[in-house]
Amino acid sequence: MHNQLKAKHPVEVTSGQQSVAAFMMRSSKLNAARAKKISTLLTKMIAKDMLPVSFVEGEGFRELMNFLEPEYRVPCRKTITSRLEKLRDENVSILQEKLANAHKVSITPDSWTALTTESYVTITCHYMLDWEMQSAVLQTKAMPERHTAENFANVLSNARDHWGLTGKVTACVHDNASNMVLANSDAGLGWDSQPCFAHTLQLATNDGFKLQHINHVVKAANRLVSHFHHSTVATEALKQKQQLLNVPAHKLVQSCRTRWNSIHDMFERLLEQRWAVCAVLSDRNVTKLSDARTLDLADDSWVVMEEILPVLYSLKCATTALCARVVNVSLSMIFPVVANLQSKHLKELPEESSKVADFKKAVSASLKERLAPEDASSARKVAYIASFLDPRHKHLRFATDEVRNAVQAEVRNLLSMADDEEAGEAAESHEGPSDPKHSRKDGPLTAAIGVIFGEDYSTESATCVTELTQYCQDTCPPLHTDPMTWWKDNKQKYPRLAKLRFQYRSLNGQFHPRFLLT
Repeated sequence: MHNQLKAKHPVEVTSGQQSVAAFMMRSSKLNAARAKKISTLLTKMIAKDMLPVSFVEGEGFRELMNFLEPEYRVPCRKTITSRLEKLRDENVSILQEKLANAHKVSITPDSWTALTTESYVTITCHYMLDWEMQSAVLQTKAMPERHTAENFANVLSNARDHWGLTGKVTACVHDNASNMVLANSDAGLGWDSQPCFAHTLQLATNDGFKLQHINHVVKAANRLVSHFHHSTVATEALKQKQQLLNVPAHKLVQSCRTRWNSIHDMFERLLEQRWAVCAVLSDRNVTKLSDARTLDLADDSWVVMEEILPVLYSLKCATTALCARVVNVSLSMIFPVVANLQSKHLKELPEESSKVADFKKAVSASLKERLAPEDASSARKVAYIASFLDPRHKHLRFATDEVRNAVQAEVRNLLSMADDEEAGEAAESHEGPSDPKHSRKDGPLTAAIGVIFGEDYSTESATCVTELTQYCQDTCPPLHTDPMTWWKDNKQKYPRLAKLRFQYRSLNGQFHPRFLLT
């Protein structure tokens, strides 16, 4: 019967269906609580998705809201602006409370330019709460003044003071720009200056690519790939050759000047597509002889690409290991990774060409100059202490005996200072007259010594040293171990070291996503 009505009276049936839907919508009245919830979610959407406030005035958005909730009145721009300001204040209060509970933090500044050519500085804070790493953007402010070291130092110190972080900032992780380096090292800000690992690795690798014979291969490969990207005829011919030669139907990869990992990807793809590419260049119906002579790579260039690819892959793995945002990585990984790069992957091999050997030398020397462990005076740097407090790397195999001993001495000093702090706090909370009978129970000499040194004098010192010694003697966990999980499981065994590790875990080895070279 329904089918008959539908066939004979389509308009009436359709109209009836719409009336039912409209009736159901009208019967569901919008109450005040639901309207408030919609407004709250709308405000959060604009904030999270970084939409313009004018979004609420969009005709399409209002049509959508009218269909979904006809009785809901979309707020005007002024109301949304007021709600956004209130939301900001609420989140600032929450963040201030979190930072007040954080014992130590690290910060990462980044200077950038908007499309409107206005200059901004964004400062991000990293801290630990309940053994979980957390990050928050403290501010993004315009910086119209000159980007001198002094001005950058003022921006950083103002942000520190505004958020009540004086004495809490352990390190500032920044790029290698001279003004930012000077701002953090010479301005007396009171924290450690740590260059971003990803940016440093990029600079070191670029030093290798600057070698004339390597740069020649990179330019030639770029020229070849660019030809295929700009020629529809060559691209179509490549597809046909891929099918004919049973080669994977992949596009060639163009390298990007600011992303050295893209050179690895370009070389890898060219080697995969070598014979298909050569077949296109040899086809006179597709490529003119003059173009082929210009574009074709010499056998020596193919050899260089093949030999250098494993080296580039190891550097790419180093970037991934230290800059992945999905795993618990930190500053503690930098020196172990660099040391293994230099001792294994950048070591010259007798069977490789001199060009690849020179590339390895250049990158290794650059890394050593920028990141390698120095003398004992550098043991106070947070990167060394962070590595020692990472149970996977606590033996500091990358360092000399002098640096290793100095780092352990510095950690021992930090533990002693922490013990003294706690002892002082305990004494303040338990102030009161001593029991003279208790003091004299072991005789006048023992009592006198006890008064001078305190009953916990030898116990605390021994415990501090014993804990550190036992930590050093214990076997290192496997490399895939999550250090935070390890410390959670062992914080009762090493309470002092666990507390110190908690402070140093707030340090990142990278400072901004734009240097994740993937």
